[in-house]
Formats: sequence, C-alpha cells, structure tokens
Amino acid sequence: MNLTQQTILITGATSGIGLHLAGRLHQMGNQVIACGRNQQQLDQLAAEHAGISTYLGDITDEQQRQELADWATTHYPTLNIVINNAGIMQQVDLTQPIDPAKVMTELVTNLLAPIHLGGLFVKHLQEQSVAALVNVSSGLAFTPLASVPVYCATKAAMHSFSVSQRHQLRDTSVRVFEIIPPAVGTNLGHQDNYDNSKDQLMPMDDFINAVIDALQTDTYEAAIGAAEYLRQQRDAVFSQINP
Repeated sequence: MNLTQQTILITGATSGIGLHLAGRLHQMGNQVIACGRNQQQLDQLAAEHAGISTYLGDITDEQQRQELADWATTHYPTLNIVINNAGIMQQVDLTQPIDPAKVMTELVTNLLAPIHLGGLFVKHLQEQSVAALVNVSSGLAFTPLASVPVYCATKAAMHSFSVSQRHQLRDTSVRVFEIIPPAVGTNLGHQDNYDNSKDQLMPMDDFINAVIDALQTDTYEAAIGAAEYLRQQRDAVFSQINP
C-alpha cells in the first residue's frame, strides 16, 4: 500500500517502536496522529516533527478509547490507517501467587485495547477507499519467553485475532497487517526491571525500514528479523531462550 499522504493514528507513540515509526511516517509525508499517556513526551515529539498531531489518552480505559475514536474520526475524517502499537511486558513468577491487577493491566493493554479500538474504528475505515489496521504482536507469540508469560500469551492471542480479523474484512477496503517484531532496542519491560542487555537486539532503524517495506509490499503477516526464526523453529528455539 502507498505510504504517502495517508492519515495514520499510532498508539503508544511516545517511546520505542511507536515513537520511531511516528517520526518516519511523518517524514514520508503522512499526517500522523501520535497517541500516548505522557504529555511531556507528546510535546517533545511535536516539537521535533512539526505537523505531527498528538492526543493524550490512556488506552487501558474503555471510556478513553471511545473518546479517542470519536475525536480522531471527527477531527481527521480522512483517517485511514490505525496502528495498534501500545504494549507492556512484565515479568511474572508463576511459582508464586500472582497479582491479578498486574496481569489484568497487561491483558487490557496488549489484547483488549487493540481489539476494542479495531471495533471502534472499523466502520469509519470501511468508508475509506484504502484503509488498514496494523496490529503489533511479537516473535514471542510463537516461541514464548517463560519469564514474561502473560506478555507472550497476549501476543499469541493478538496473532490469532489478526488472522480472524483479516479474514472477516477480506471483502472490504480494510487491509489487516500483523507486524511481528524481534527483540528491538526499546524500553519495553523497563517498568518491571526487565534486563534486555543479553538479548540480541535488532537496530531500531533496520526494524523500522523492515516495517515500512512490509506495509508497502502488502506483507500482511510480517515476521521481522529473528522473529521469523522464532515463528519457524519453535521447539528448538524455546530451549535456547529459556535455559
């Protein structure tokens, strides 16, 4: 699909993949709407990329998801691409009693919110001649890292959901993409003291280049870098990443 002069909304756009993707898509001549929970980071993004629009909101809150959809479709009637990027990753010790509130936050952020947002935007997107829903899952959807089991489970569910969503929308103008990242140099898991220093991280610029290429070539299920190995060699890789 063409990635110039589109109107693109990105959740989780104040850090990591979302931040870099917002900047790149803006540079390519698109109207980018960056959504996040930190006003200071949104202001910094807008200052660095003149013309980017920002929206302060928390997608873990049902009412705020509805407000985001209402605001975006009202102020940007040409909105035609929604990128469900926001996500969190938390370590969970399954040998101990779990904190349901902690687990629920991960479930809502990584799974319920993108499912709900897709439903909120889908009617509007079908009214556009060319449109897309882009869901960000993970190579860990296919080969889980046992120390972050809920994260892996939500991303596996997001993969399965994307397959069904793509099938149901196959006769509409809405294309459904799934971007499957490998480990990339971001702050994912930082709030839970996850140490990614031992991970083989894909450089961010290389990853963003691969995402852009996948979208432009209509690669609807794009496993990028080492994520393709995680997808194809599940049993062999599991023992390697889970000593």
